[in-house]
Amino acid sequence: QCTYLEIEQVERTHAVVLSRPAWLWGAEMGANEHGVCLGNEGVWTREPLGEDEALLGMDLVRLGLERGSSAREALEVIVALLERYGQGGSCKEEPVPFIYHNTFLLADRTEAWVLETAGRYWAAQRIREGSRNISNQLSIGREITAEHAGLRQRARSQGWWSGDGEFSFAEVFSLTHQPARMEAAKARYHAGKELLWQHAGHITAETFMAILRDKASGICVDSEGFRTAGSMVSVLPQDPALPCVHFFTATPDPSRSVFKPFIFVAGVKPAPQVRSPTFRDDPAKQIPRFQSTVDRRHELYRRHQAALELMDRDQERGQKLLQTLRDLEKQGLEGMNALLGGTVAPRPEELADLFFDCVEAEMKFYT
Repeated sequence: QCTYLEIEQVERTHAVVLSRPAWLWGAEMGANEHGVCLGNEGVWTREPLGEDEALLGMDLVRLGLERGSSAREALEVIVALLERYGQGGSCKEEPVPFIYHNTFLLADRTEAWVLETAGRYWAAQRIREGSRNISNQLSIGREITAEHAGLRQRARSQGWWSGDGEFSFAEVFSLTHQPARMEAAKARYHAGKELLWQHAGHITAETFMAILRDKASGICVDSEGFRTAGSMVSVLPQDPALPCVHFFTATPDPSRSVFKPFIFVAGVKPAPQVRSPTFRDDPAKQIPRFQSTVDRRHELYRRHQAALELMDRDQERGQKLLQTLRDLEKQGLEGMNALLGGTVAPRPEELADLFFDCVEAEMKFYT
């Protein structure tokens, strides 16, 4: 059972860790036990938006992680489901539908891909070197590695492409007149590209955290309406003997949040402090949907929001708290470097408790 549709189950699904809007089944981003990482962004294209409820891009993120043991396999899972079921339905917990198509970043220890969609059509690019970012717009031009079998025919039949010259997915399927949101995303996309380029050759987990916290570029959004609700950074060593380390904030505004490490090991301790409550008569599941609201904030979120109010009210105490949080994050990063550098061999039970312990420590600082 996905957010709106029920699809057939597969024989085996992988363990996943997800950062997700509390009301739906899918996820904005996450990772699985095989070191596959996936995230999505909304786009608006020349293909009409599906008013009918279908799979959300966020459902496809989770399905790709649950069913793909590599980035390529996850991509194949997503495009097969997309072609079969389509994408559509509201992506926001509000009575007025908010609908978009999706682009995806996929990575594992050895490969990285960008997958971009327009309705049931899609194009994918394998990233062989350097860095790559996405930001609410189509970005795959002529460098297409794989595509929907009917993609070019669709473009020709609609009069979007003459069939002459090289085919650019972004040029052909982007809207001629972009919504304001996509216009604003252009600057963010170029800023992200520039920030990554500045660190080319020596990008670390800290580099990504700093970029995700960058407000001047618009990458970190802290205004009401739309804001950065959660952030994730993953380190995927090419050596399969080393574990992948996934850092999650589980709270909004990464510039004032803590990235906490999670590692897949047997017996991972559940972290109820970052699980949102469930509701018997959930307005997201009642038809018509979203006719009432419920408080979905988990315990860490509540405490974090109270801490943010303190930071805004009392600059001095706020600064002290922020420094304490940064120190906690630094400990996690140093621990990861020691683990991946081979200078420490932690016990599996320590790794099983790692994320839980970091969340507990953060919550203590808020009380």
